[in-house]
Amino acid sequence: MEEQERRPETPAEENGSTAVFVVLGKQLRLMRERAGLSQREFGSLVNFGPDQISAMERGVRTPRPEFLQRADEILGAGGLLKEVIPQVEEAMTKARTRHPEWYRGYAELEAQAVSLHDYSTMGVLGLLQTEDYSRAVFTQRHPPLDEQTIEKRVADRLSRQQIFEQWPPMELSFVMEQAVLERPIGSPEVHAEQLRQLLRISRMRNVQLQVMPTGRHEHPCLDNSFTLLTPKGKEQVGYMESHGYPRLITDREEVRVLAARYGIIRAQALNPHESLELIEKMLEER
Repeated sequence: MEEQERRPETPAEENGSTAVFVVLGKQLRLMRERAGLSQREFGSLVNFGPDQISAMERGVRTPRPEFLQRADEILGAGGLLKEVIPQVEEAMTKARTRHPEWYRGYAELEAQAVSLHDYSTMGVLGLLQTEDYSRAVFTQRHPPLDEQTIEKRVADRLSRQQIFEQWPPMELSFVMEQAVLERPIGSPEVHAEQLRQLLRISRMRNVQLQVMPTGRHEHPCLDNSFTLLTPKGKEQVGYMESHGYPRLITDREEVRVLAARYGIIRAQALNPHESLELIEKMLEER
């Protein structure tokens, strides 16, 4: 129940660092605007999407040291952004996960994973969502969520995307049904930006994104979406949700079945190059 959900700690509650991120975000926004750059233009220069830049400027996403180094040079900050890197690194080592109680166990495993493989059937995986797509998902949920809860959920979801920036990089693969890509959640504009986000992510060297064509006559999994996760130094686990009820799967035999099923799904899906071409074609035909 929503009213019974224990509010997750924010970085401020854990280590008092929220003020640092909020002030840093305001400085980033001011410098970007003085440089005459939009969030999209600045993001393209630092290899980030506009949603990620927006989240950092609002203080809900931690800017990583590599980003601050690059941003300092592009924005002509004269070392101002580089100067705060030690404080940012310290805050990152202390930060705790910021998710609902029922989700925290998985979120903690995800944050320390060395590999993640996901099969999505209904919507774009939260880890891949843009800010506007995520907000549309939570806004359309029934029974409705209040505005504060929606914004908290969106910020928490965006915070997970920092795994794309970690080093050494995590091994990531995603397979999604073609219908997921065709469903215009939010609006045509939100849908288009989500497709662009998938293209950006799919071009990362440690990521493979595949699409399962709707026209396939055979399919090894018509049950549910699921994720396979391998935490560092631990055995692979599975995770799935059904109508808001989470299930973390640790039984070796069940995990083996999911892994075998995922292998067949990947074999039947379009390869990464074909999948990228399909998404590009969908954008061109809009």
